[in-house]
Amino acid sequence: MLKQRVITAIVLLAILLPALFYKTPVAFAAVALVLMAAGSWEWGRLNSLGQGGSVGLAALCVLGCGLSWYGGLLDQSLPLLWATAGAAWVLAGAWLLRNGVTGWPRIPKAVRLVGGLLALWLAWLAVAQARVIGVNFLLSVLTLVWVADIFAYFAGRTFGGRFSRGKLAPSISPGKSWEGVWGGMAGVVALSLAWVTMGASGAGAGQTLYARLTERHGIVVMLLAVIFLAAMSVVGDLVESLIKRSAGVKDSSALLPGHGGVLDRVDALLPTLPLAMMLATL
Repeated sequence: MLKQRVITAIVLLAILLPALFYKTPVAFAAVALVLMAAGSWEWGRLNSLGQGGSVGLAALCVLGCGLSWYGGLLDQSLPLLWATAGAAWVLAGAWLLRNGVTGWPRIPKAVRLVGGLLALWLAWLAVAQARVIGVNFLLSVLTLVWVADIFAYFAGRTFGGRFSRGKLAPSISPGKSWEGVWGGMAGVVALSLAWVTMGASGAGAGQTLYARLTERHGIVVMLLAVIFLAAMSVVGDLVESLIKRSAGVKDSSALLPGHGGVLDRVDALLPTLPLAMMLATL
C-alpha cells in the first residue's frame, strides 16, 4: 500500500508541478479540468448512476468548464458568483451534516447529481482563476488546506478526546475529533502569520490570499478568514465522508492507487476554493 501511495504521488507531482509553473495558466487549467471530469465520473457512481451515466456526467463537466473557459470567465472577477457559491456551501454544508447519512438518500437523485456537478464546476473555475491571479496566490490557498489537514491529523492523534467529551461527527467519520479541528485551525493561523511576516508573496504582496486580506481588511480579518476556510475544509471532508458512507464505499473510486479516488483528494478543496475567491474579491 505504501509503495502504491508513493508511486502515485510521484506521478501526480510529475504532472501537476510542470503544469503549475508553466508560463501561462493554460496547462494547469487543463490538468485541473481532467481531474474534475474524473471527479464527476466518481460522483455519478456514488449516486448509482451507472457506468454510461457517469461517463455522461463527466462529459457534461468538461462541456461546462470548456464553455466557461471559451467564454472568458477565467479572466473575470465574478464577485456575485463567488458570494453566491460561498453562501450555498455554508448553508448546504450545514444542512447536510445536520441531516446526516440517512438524510442523503432522501434528496432526489437529480438534485444530487446537479449539485455535485455544480460544485465541481465551481471548484475548477476557482482553481483556474486562482492560477490566473498567480502561482503564489494559488499556492497560498492550496497550502492552507494541506496544512489544516496535516495539523488536524497529528493533533487528533496526539490530543484526540483529551479536552472534548465527544467526537466531531461519530456517525459520519468516527476517527475525527474536535482536537483535530482545533489543531488544523492553529496550523493555518501559524502558516498565514508566517507567510505575511516573511513576505513570502514575492514581488507582489497582493499575490497571496493572506497578504491581500491583510492589506485590504487588516490582520484580524485575515486570521478570521483563514480560520473560516479551515473550518469549511473540514465541512468538505465530512460531506464527502457522509456521501461515501451512504453509498456503502470506503473510497470514491480506485483511480489513484493507494490514495482512493479524485474526490477523496479534493473533497476539502471543493468548498475552500470558491470561498477563497469570494474573500479575494470582497
